[in-house]
Formats: sequence, structure tokens, C-alpha cells
Amino acid sequence: MPSWRTTLTSAGISGPRLRDDYTYAARRVLRREPAPYLTLRLLAAPPLVPWLAAGLAFMNRVDDVAETGTPDERAAGLAALGAAVHRALETGDSPDPLLRAYAHAVGSRGLPTEWIFRFLDGAATQEAVFDGFAAEEDFQAYLDAYAWPGVLAFTGLQYPGGPDAEQAAAWRRFVDAAQRVDFLADLSGDLADGRLCIPRARLAEHSVTRADLEQARDTPGVRELLAAECGRARAALAAADGILDLTEPGLRPVAVTMTELMGHQLTAVEKAGVGALRKDVGYGLVAPLSTLARARARRPRTAK
Repeated sequence: MPSWRTTLTSAGISGPRLRDDYTYAARRVLRREPAPYLTLRLLAAPPLVPWLAAGLAFMNRVDDVAETGTPDERAAGLAALGAAVHRALETGDSPDPLLRAYAHAVGSRGLPTEWIFRFLDGAATQEAVFDGFAAEEDFQAYLDAYAWPGVLAFTGLQYPGGPDAEQAAAWRRFVDAAQRVDFLADLSGDLADGRLCIPRARLAEHSVTRADLEQARDTPGVRELLAAECGRARAALAAADGILDLTEPGLRPVAVTMTELMGHQLTAVEKAGVGALRKDVGYGLVAPLSTLARARARRPRTAK
């Protein structure tokens, strides 16, 4: 793995201030999400790493503002962040080193700002005021407004000029699977925080109440509901298989790893059953290390 200095140089990022900005963004990702950061550093082609690190740092910043504080504080925070992002993209400058790095990445890679503004709008209209889903249609609206543009505000930086329609659609399928697996893996913590991420209509289909889930009741209805949700996630994961063909070669080892880890986590949720209501289902330590080792071994030596 090349040094961070060499990685910045390989991406054509020069000038002390700009290099410091990207370093700031990368360190923020490392502190908040060490596993994705290490996956990028170990597996992605070095010239892509700074752009994607800045994109992931930006996505995390928006998520954090949308999920922190009272509804009024979230709304105010997102309004202020949105204004700061607009200025950074228009001028290429900002008092915030993370936004400076991200604005530079967006301009350098030619990512259409439509995805960024859709993400910010979705953060305000979906995530910051989230109160669950009435039905599957609401979940799909959440993906369209928030999760999908959020992923493309990050992964879209892999494509010079941004993703085309086919590439964007592939990431839409990917995020459908990823969100379903994430919601299932985080059921216990989300319920403890007052978030129910399974559509209420599906609880009704199995005669399950919210209290049944919050109290982790081991009933036939609860087991059937969780099994059905895992089945939907498994189908969505299968539908996302084509993402590899539409990922830039330098990022394919990362996409393979992300997909394998999602599959591993979903299997863990399936095995946990009602236990997923008592404790969030993580990756563990062995599976991520094994997956990274296999992906590293498969990574083409010519990837640059």
C-alpha cells in the first residue's frame, strides 16, 4: 500500500493547503468508519482513493447533521450546511477543509451537482424527520430521495464526468440491498432509539406489533416477519450482482468486498433470528479480515 503522500500525488493533488484538506477529510473517515477507510486504502486504485475519501467524509457529515439533535436543530444544521456546500461548489473555497476537499473532488471529477443537492434535500425531507415507513412505497421513496443520491455523492466520484444512467441505476439496486441489510442488522439499536425501519404494513401482515419487536418477543409472527424481511434483503442482494460490471476497474475490489460483507452480515441476521431484536448484528472480526485478505490477493497488480 503506497503512503498517503504518494496516494495524493498519484491523484494529481498538489499544493500544501489542498493536500492538507484531503488529509483532514481522510482522517475524519478513519475516525468515524475505520473499516470502509481501510478497505479503500487497501483495495482501491491509489488515484481514486483521495476523491472517494473526500466523498465518504462528505456523506458522513450530512448523515451526522441529519441525525443529531432535535428536529429544529437538525433542520437548522442542514440549512446551514446546504448553504455552505452551495458556496463551496460555486467558489471552490470554504472555511471548512472537508468542504474544500469535497468541492475540489467534485470539480476535478466532474460529478453533476444534481446528486449533491438531491442528497441534501433528502436529508432534510426524509432522514431528519424520519418516523418510519407506512409501506414499501415509503421505503422506496426514502431510497430515491436520500440513500441513493447519498451513495452517488460518494461513489459517483469514481466516474469521470459522473455516472451514466446505467451506472446510476446499478447503484440504486445496490443501495436497495445495502439499506435492507443495514436496517435488519441494526434493528435492536434503531428500536432503542425510537426508529422502526420495517414498514408498518408488513408488521400488520404478520399480526406483529411494534411492542412485540421492542420487547423482542419470540412469537411465530415475529419469526415469520423477520424471515420474510431477510428474504427480501436476500433477493435485493442478488439483484445488485451487476454492480461489478458497472464499477470502474480501480474500485471493483472494493465493490466485491462490500457485497461479500453484506452477504455475510445478512447470513448472521438470519442465524440470529429473534436475537437480532436484542442485539445489533455486526460483522465480527474474522469475516472482514478474511474478506479483505481474499480481495487483496485477487486485486490486480496493475491497478493504479
